[in-house]
Amino acid sequence: MPRVWWLNFDWRVRIDWTLRENVRAHLRVLVKRILRKHGYPPDKQEKATQTVLAQAEILSVEWAA
Repeated sequence: MPRVWWLNFDWRVRIDWTLRENVRAHLRVLVKRILRKHGYPPDKQEKATQTVLAQAEILSVEWAA
């Protein structure tokens, strides 16, 4: 699944998405769609989405370098 995340995040992380709420909202929607597509339990999707975005924020420092 990490490849799926990267393919969906690739072009969006070029924008400073950590500052733009509309881009962050769009990324949340994409993460939820991917989780649903792969059968992730609906009651755990919100926490998983927050975790993925937090990890992406940490990694975005490396991606920008």
